[in-house]
Amino acid sequence: MATADLDRRARFESVVDVVYEPLQRYLGRRADAADVSEVLNDSLLVIWRRLEHVPSDDPLPWCYSVAKHCLANHRRSAQRRLQLVGRVAAQPGMSEGVVRHPADGGDHDTLELALLELDEPDRELIRLWAWEQLAPREIAIVLDTTPNAVSLRLKRAKDKIISSMDRQNSAFAGQEGFGHGREHRP
Repeated sequence: MATADLDRRARFESVVDVVYEPLQRYLGRRADAADVSEVLNDSLLVIWRRLEHVPSDDPLPWCYSVAKHCLANHRRSAQRRLQLVGRVAAQPGMSEGVVRHPADGGDHDTLELALLELDEPDRELIRLWAWEQLAPREIAIVLDTTPNAVSLRLKRAKDKIISSMDRQNSAFAGQEGFGHGREHRP
């Protein structure tokens, strides 16, 4: 490792020695316990990337500001995730026959499993549409394709999610293959 890299690493480690526990407490008072570690890691990554901006004499206040922004980003991501559930649930056919298990997260778990059934390009398409709230023409720019192709892929992806959630709800209700008045086909 070059001397500059060693110096940067030593500087980062000295900053972390000072700020790690205070940031952990700071975040622990403001975030769910399950999220503290993730937000703390995000904060440390920003501190590493912007190490030249960290004040030498008293780094903690600057690092609190970083943690505050990382926590806000984390909350926005969580809010987008909830909006995704709402947007997908609002699609035609989604509100009929929804079965919720009282001990789980209801539609959230069902949606998560449905999203996992999609391939990564379709998951990204859904994320851009639901989380980032982009229109098909905007998604087309991001994915370097046509708005028409995006619209077609988006409809197919939403249909797959709805179908998966229907299957999951039917399976939970003990009606595998017989849900929602549809004809059973082997």
